[in-house]
Amino acid sequence: MTTAPTAPNPVLRVAPAAPAEAAAHFRASLVFHADVSDVAAALADGGDPGFVVLDSRSTASWDQGHVPGAVHLPTALIPEQAESLLDKDVPVVTYCWGPGCNGATRAALALAELGYRVKEMLGGFEYWVREGFAYETWEGDDRRPADPLTAPVNGAADCGC
Repeated sequence: MTTAPTAPNPVLRVAPAAPAEAAAHFRASLVFHADVSDVAAALADGGDPGFVVLDSRSTASWDQGHVPGAVHLPTALIPEQAESLLDKDVPVVTYCWGPGCNGATRAALALAELGYRVKEMLGGFEYWVREGFAYETWEGDDRRPADPLTAPVNGAADCGC
């Protein structure tokens, strides 16, 4: 009796990269991205975090809520206003609404093309709020409880990753 060969499972249909290739890829990813928790921890430290956070959304979105201390500069205005608001010697971390929006990527591209060192904050404002970090609105400061699907809620300082 012959058995028909089975198709590889969808995960392994394309084989994983060699370890050296994988390390290079993931190292490169970290060069371009920062996560919400790391940005929040660096800002909470109280000292100079060594970077500036840039909200690339519209004024209406900024008023709805933004990361405390962020610079507001909508993507369309970056070519005209970046040099008056940002120092090219200080890295910039961009964010927009969330993972379904590429506005932070477009802002990072615009800044990089002007000579800024830049990273994109993964998760954007959505995950800032979902992870329970304080934010500012046009009405004042606000904070929501952490979403247990995105952040530890049992008093742990971090997720351990």
